[in-house]
Amino acid sequence: MKLSGKAWKFGADIDTDAIIPARYLNTSDPEELAKHCMEDADPEFAQRVSAGDIIVAERNFGCGSSREHAPIAIKAAGVGCVIAASFARIFYRNAFNMGLPILESPEASADIVTGEHLELDLSTGVIVNKSRNLTYQAQPVPPFMQELLATGGLIPYVMKTRGNPKTEG
Repeated sequence: MKLSGKAWKFGADIDTDAIIPARYLNTSDPEELAKHCMEDADPEFAQRVSAGDIIVAERNFGCGSSREHAPIAIKAAGVGCVIAASFARIFYRNAFNMGLPILESPEASADIVTGEHLELDLSTGVIVNKSRNLTYQAQPVPPFMQELLATGGLIPYVMKTRGNPKTEG
């Protein structure tokens, strides 16, 4: 799976409250969550991000509470992928479960700045910074996780592979 977009750089320890503030957790509607994505880290992010853009962050992205609202908000805002030096483990799993691609690359995380154009290949983990003609290597996304992403996340994957019990006999 290949992706491309503009980078939006954030620092270290971006927690789930910065991704989607707790005051908006009274809804699980993706469109409503998207309006407030990254609001406490960058109040204008949700209005300025374009479909396919890429969040780049330093270490421990998605720390804090284990809410699924965080990757839902990011994905619904149109973000194509998140690159970070490291992710909080529960956010890592929730991201794939919700169908949000993520890549770990300390080198890319340290070097990429806001506004640079990136191209990513999830299957190889190659990140190309087209703005400066630089290449970084991330851990490739394993084939099973690519299947989860291609179907939109864990629930759509299970529905596709196991069938929908609501529509069966």
